[in-house]
Amino acid sequence: MLVKVYASAIHGVDATTITVEVSVDPGIKFFLVGLPDSAVKESQQRVRGALAYSQLKMPRQQITVNMAPADIRKEGSAYDLPIALGILAASDQLHSEGLASAIIMGELSLDGSLMPITGALPMALQAVKEGFKSIILPLQNAKEAAVVEGIEVLGASNLAQVVRHFNDDEHLPLIVTDPKSAFERAYSLSGVDFSEVKGQDNVKRALEIAAAGGHNVILIGPPGAGKSMLAKRMATILPPMTMEEALETTKIHSVAGLLSQDTALVAHRPFRSPHHSVSNAALVGGGSYPQPGEISLAHHGILFLDELPEFQRSVLEVMRQPMEDREVTISRASHAVTYPAAFMLFASMNPCPCGYHNHPTRQCTCPPGAVDRYLNKISGPLLDRIDLHVEVTPVKFEEISKDDPAEASNVIRNRVLKARDIQLQRFQNTPHVHNNAQMGSKQLRSVCKIDATGRKMLESAMERLNLSARAYDRILKVARTIADLEGSEGVSPGHLAEAIQYRSLDRGDWGK
Repeated sequence: MLVKVYASAIHGVDATTITVEVSVDPGIKFFLVGLPDSAVKESQQRVRGALAYSQLKMPRQQITVNMAPADIRKEGSAYDLPIALGILAASDQLHSEGLASAIIMGELSLDGSLMPITGALPMALQAVKEGFKSIILPLQNAKEAAVVEGIEVLGASNLAQVVRHFNDDEHLPLIVTDPKSAFERAYSLSGVDFSEVKGQDNVKRALEIAAAGGHNVILIGPPGAGKSMLAKRMATILPPMTMEEALETTKIHSVAGLLSQDTALVAHRPFRSPHHSVSNAALVGGGSYPQPGEISLAHHGILFLDELPEFQRSVLEVMRQPMEDREVTISRASHAVTYPAAFMLFASMNPCPCGYHNHPTRQCTCPPGAVDRYLNKISGPLLDRIDLHVEVTPVKFEEISKDDPAEASNVIRNRVLKARDIQLQRFQNTPHVHNNAQMGSKQLRSVCKIDATGRKMLESAMERLNLSARAYDRILKVARTIADLEGSEGVSPGHLAEAIQYRSLDRGDWGK
């Protein structure tokens, strides 16, 4: 007897429906075909043990399992459950009527219990696209898939439960979740706030501009000036995630296996802070079977690189293309995988190896030429892609000892939201562009028009700082964001002047 069970395979952050065909015929062998990896091939032993423990019979006949389409590689242990159900249905131990309308995935333990899998959200999204009525998953993954509308999500704890469900003895529970509560919880649980930051008004202004336009930023200052503290509070002034952004981000974290059992949706913007010893593959993604890296896990959020010059130069250089294209493609001999990577880069660094170059009260102990060598660890093309270069100075005692709280994050966020609303209206008919930092050359010329005075000012800055064409574009984008924060329709020379001052590392005498 031939039975078909439907499962799912993950490719990048998207799913492909897999048909698991099971045939039980006279004979004694077990065949598993359809380009399975080692983990899938080992399912025979897990299925056999789970059936025995659940008081079900493994047919003493020839069993052939074909996983179609055969040109897509099947990876992992999540195919255990559909294979087991196919064997039971083909041997008349299970009613097969409901199998055609469901996507079924789950790893089996030897005692028949179901273990959690990765990629449940993209599987559910694909199931809706293809018109499946339900998706059956381990109970630990059901909340994650339940955020998808238009499909019944059924959670199971063990194989026996699923068998009883299809035999109409006991139906699996329908899992329902409320995505709105996840968004509310994301902002109510924030433990940091800009009101805790004393002084640093010029830096807070720059971070407000970065948040309003989605711009990359780097802070340069001595140890203890507050660079890391400011970075950790950056997410509190960013706009809340939309449902579309939350689903995209959750898909990536689901594929990477980073979602906890009680997390249905990544409702807060990710904050990723890899150590400076991170490898190329860990940062951008990779491996024999490619997995998303830190830049993709920071999708729609912040990638914080503390002490930027301490990262290997080769590691930093691989970020250049993803920063422009907002996605990264990992190619292997047999296939290529594309992961989204629309992150905001937040970097920090000391001004020199000892950390006290240009410090107002402490003497720099670095030998001659050390400052230039330290800065040269960061390439010009990478700095070109960072919109705001901000110098952070030590906070004076008078400011630290003030009892009055500084401006709170929600006050700053309200101004950021007003600027973002202007940008959303501006780019509503432009696909894949949601803020000023994502503008292309065509949009830049139409929305960042400057007058003769501004053009002369920008020309002078280009010649004096020896700026590249990319830096020219970045200045215009930042100036447009400053104008949006003020509610101005045009970009004035004052907006340009403020944007130009945020190119500290482009000054030839900065490290002197």
